[in-house]
Amino acid sequence: MSTELLGLAGFGVLFALMAIGTPVAIALLIVGFAGTFLLSGFQAAAYTLSGQAFATVTVYELSIIPLFILMGNLASAAGLSRDLFDAAYRLIGHLRGGLAAATILGCAGFAALSGSSIASAVTMGKVAYPQMRRYRYGERLATGSIAAGGTLGILIPPSTGFVIYAVLTEESIGRLFMAGVLPGLLLTSLFLVAIALVTLLTPEEGPRGPVFNLREKLTSMFRATGILTIIIITIGGIYTGFFTPVEAAGVGACFALIMLIARGKCTLRTLWGASAETLRTTGMAFFILIGANVFAPFVALSHLPETIAGAMTGLALGAYGTLAIILFGYVVLGMFIEGLSLLVITLPIVFPLVVSLGFDPIWLGVIMVIVLEMGLISPPIGVNVFVVKSIVPDVKIETIFAGIMPFWLAMAIALIILVIVPEIALILPNAMYN
Repeated sequence: MSTELLGLAGFGVLFALMAIGTPVAIALLIVGFAGTFLLSGFQAAAYTLSGQAFATVTVYELSIIPLFILMGNLASAAGLSRDLFDAAYRLIGHLRGGLAAATILGCAGFAALSGSSIASAVTMGKVAYPQMRRYRYGERLATGSIAAGGTLGILIPPSTGFVIYAVLTEESIGRLFMAGVLPGLLLTSLFLVAIALVTLLTPEEGPRGPVFNLREKLTSMFRATGILTIIIITIGGIYTGFFTPVEAAGVGACFALIMLIARGKCTLRTLWGASAETLRTTGMAFFILIGANVFAPFVALSHLPETIAGAMTGLALGAYGTLAIILFGYVVLGMFIEGLSLLVITLPIVFPLVVSLGFDPIWLGVIMVIVLEMGLISPPIGVNVFVVKSIVPDVKIETIFAGIMPFWLAMAIALIILVIVPEIALILPNAMYN
């Protein structure tokens, strides 16, 4: 069997293992070790397994993952996510679809703390859905806005997706964080436009909420300054060069702890819960990264990336034609495979191919994260959809999938805009680092 066929067989085994319920990290370790053993012998496979495990957990830049996750958990425990939603709710809740728009804005703000799409969807869903149900919002718009808003968690920095992409491709975490800011604002704006169009065509989906007086609005805005301060300190510190991304994560976590103490919610139980959740999420992320770093050498040894690159070049589709096929493939695969898992599985092949076509690797990171976001809400296995389903068990799953379609189309439009105008993603990192 040729090395290329062995590489294809490895991917087949990988997907088969995942299909029968094997955790992604374990599947990557099994296939990576076995493939390297067959191609280079036991000694090379054993060295890869032990060496990559140690190398991964000792990467200084990866300490950003537990710090930002801890920051998000502490901020959630302090009630900062509810404050942000309440501020948006009192400002625009009286408009048609205002509660859904407040949910999107709340998700965008909380995304700048958690870096996780699932955490954003769960946190804002528990806060926003009861209010939308109270004011008789349509189930499609209510659940669709929560599921779609949660996806902003892996685009708006700090983003776990960007950190993993940076580690696997050896790109700058700081540049990727800055590259995600304007696309994140663009996508948030397109989500708000989608809500406006839905409520224009079907007003009963988003009836008007109550009108609050100026004092109530100012009070809610003042309470939201906690979360805004953390965002300004972390993201502003990175942009100005005052903090490295890792230092910003540490400062943000410390400030979130101060807010927890200041609000009188710092109990042993709260700290234990936030710490335990941080450890669980961090452990999962590191385990997947170790598996990816064991799997990647096998892919390189199989020469599969070069073979696929040669085949794609031979089709004479041009750079953008090839990119379109790759992105379409990601959208389809994202319907069945969780986003971050798909990222670590495919990057060893896709990254060198796309960069060889002349595309900027930082811009590519933003594009890939948006495509992964689309997978998070795409049927039949949109992870965020099932997360929302767990929050609102009385709503049918097909209703939630119907509700996310306007937002899915908004993502597709954002993707097209960023392909046509890549400077949207590159202007901030280029200004900061050049």
